[in-house]
Amino acid sequence: MSQAPIPTSTKSGANVPDIRTRAWTEMKPTGKGSVPEGLWLRCPGCAAMIYRRQVEASLNTCPECDFHFRIGAKRRVEQLADTGTFVPMFENLRTTDPLEFTDLKAYPDRLAAEQKKTGRPEGIVAGEAFVKGRPMMLACLDLTFMMGSMGCVVGETLTRAIEHATAKDLALVIVSCSGGARMQEAALSLMQMAKTSAALARFDDAGGLFISVLTDPTTGGVTASFAMLGDVILAEPKALIGFAGPRVIKQTIRQDLPAGFQRSEFLQEKGLVDRVVRRADLRDELARIVDYAGK
Repeated sequence: MSQAPIPTSTKSGANVPDIRTRAWTEMKPTGKGSVPEGLWLRCPGCAAMIYRRQVEASLNTCPECDFHFRIGAKRRVEQLADTGTFVPMFENLRTTDPLEFTDLKAYPDRLAAEQKKTGRPEGIVAGEAFVKGRPMMLACLDLTFMMGSMGCVVGETLTRAIEHATAKDLALVIVSCSGGARMQEAALSLMQMAKTSAALARFDDAGGLFISVLTDPTTGGVTASFAMLGDVILAEPKALIGFAGPRVIKQTIRQDLPAGFQRSEFLQEKGLVDRVVRRADLRDELARIVDYAGK
């Protein structure tokens, strides 16, 4: 490492298929005089046709049903940090592909394609920022980059962010949105679970405040390590949170799972999440927690 048709009702969600895995459901042009592509979106939550600018003005949530669309790290930082205060850090880290991994394509080629698609070097953005005037260390996993998977660079960036927050006595906010450990880095990616968890243990010993924000989806090795170690654990509404997926669990235990299993509200009921917070309220909630903790 170097450094079924969809209903057209705009209100009722009855019989709407679960298409949450698609971040955007876009209207395609159908011919002369049609609506330009991308101008309108179909909400996966209620099937309403909604104007894209309305969604963006609502912090990428549906104005009809409050469905929370998935967003990338750049947009997340823009929504959380006070304007002009975010200072990115640790952007020079790159993987050296020590395993020389190849599946359908060589890992370096896959990385290059992701970098071109997202304009980001890796699946994380981290840096100092102010949130409603409170200084914080902010790290956001980027779902648009290889599903926010955690490889060596993501793990190292998180560890450095934690250590920086420890040294400067900053509140630490990590926004998780990930498919888990990165397959292409095999055991090296799994080692990041222990590394980040150890850094958080040192941060806790130093009296640090760690607020973990779980978004859709937070799964695999990310859930099994730093994401669930927060002093306060917040989650967005109806976010998928778990280790293995619900289908895998159901096939393994051969039992039907409870309604809403592995969603934010279910986990809050069981005590694994402290509070479910709407995206529009997240900045206020972060500031309130920091003030309460004296940070």
